[in-house]
Amino acid sequence: MWLTTINHTFTRALTPLQPLLLLVGRVYVAWIFFQSGLIKYQNWDSTLYLFEFEYQVPLLPWQLAAYLGTAAELILPVFVALGLLARPMTLALFVFNIVAVASYPLLWERGYDDHIMWGVILLVVSVWGPGWLNLDNWLARKQSGTD
Repeated sequence: MWLTTINHTFTRALTPLQPLLLLVGRVYVAWIFFQSGLIKYQNWDSTLYLFEFEYQVPLLPWQLAAYLGTAAELILPVFVALGLLARPMTLALFVFNIVAVASYPLLWERGYDDHIMWGVILLVVSVWGPGWLNLDNWLARKQSGTD
């Protein structure tokens, strides 16, 4: 009986923090990927070099991979941070994260653990949803007239 009471007490205390935690996770991962996209965009010659000689993106020509990869890092994080089409965008960023790890062998030596953590955060948001602090929720309320 006392275990149930303790569990219930902690559940009641921590449940209100879920939307905030999901928001922090979304914004954190979005910021990481957006920064990476900005670096690629600002150093385009280096980006093209990396995609031609370092990254090994499967199935795509390196030029197309450079454009698509940079665009993904600049566009998807905005959707994720705002919580707009949150689940599909976090899944897309999750897949992008997998491709990044698979395409760049040096990540296995450095940065692999970071990508695992970002992937877990993205999966949590994809499965649990973005919480109620997101544009999807606001737009749904606006459309139904409850806001």
